[in-house]
Amino acid sequence: MIRVGILGDIGSGKSFVAKNFGYPVFNADVEVAKLYKNSKKVFKELKKNLPDYFSTFPIKKHEVSKAILTDKRNLKKIIKIVHLEIRKKMNIFLNKNKNKKIVILDIPLLLENKINKKSDVLIFVDSIKMQVLKKLKKRKNFNKNIYYKFKKIQLPLDYKRKMSEFIIKNDFTNKKVLKYVRNIKIKLLNERSGSRY
Repeated sequence: MIRVGILGDIGSGKSFVAKNFGYPVFNADVEVAKLYKNSKKVFKELKKNLPDYFSTFPIKKHEVSKAILTDKRNLKKIIKIVHLEIRKKMNIFLNKNKNKKIVILDIPLLLENKINKKSDVLIFVDSIKMQVLKKLKKRKNFNKNIYYKFKKIQLPLDYKRKMSEFIIKNDFTNKKVLKYVRNIKIKLLNERSGSRY
C-alpha cells in the first residue's frame, strides 16, 4: 500500500486533488465535522478543557470559532483533543484499506502533528495566493481571522514544498490538475516494486 499525503495552503485545492486519484481518501476535515456532530467523548473533553465555550452537545461550529478567536491558546487545546481521535479514525481507515494499491491522506496538519511516515509519498499542491483567497472568500462561513490563526500554526509552505516528491501546480482549471494526477499515479504504480514501498 502506497500512502500519499497531500500538502498545501488552506484552500489550495488539496481535497480536489485527493478525490481525483480515484483511490480511498481519508479527509480529516470531514472526519472532524463528524466528531463535532457525533462524538460525546470529544464534547466532554472540550467542555472539561474549555468550559466557557462548550456547553451543549452536539458541538456547534460557531462555538469552536469563538473559542479560537478569543484566545490563541484555545486552538492548540482543541487540536490536541480532536487529533487524538482523528489519528484513531485514520488507523481504522488504513486497516480497512490495507489491500488497496494507494491510499490518500488529506490531513491539513499531517506534518505538524507528525502523522506522516518516512515512506509516505508527499505531494504539494501549489496555488497562487490571490486565487486561493478569492476562492476562500466565496466559502460559506469563511472567517479571515480564523484563517490567519490556522496559518500561524502551520509549517511554512516552502518547507512543505521542499519535503514533497511531487508538485501539482493548481491554477484551478480541472484539466491541468487531472493531468498531473494521472502522471503521478502512473509513476507511483510503475515504481511500486521499488524498495521504498
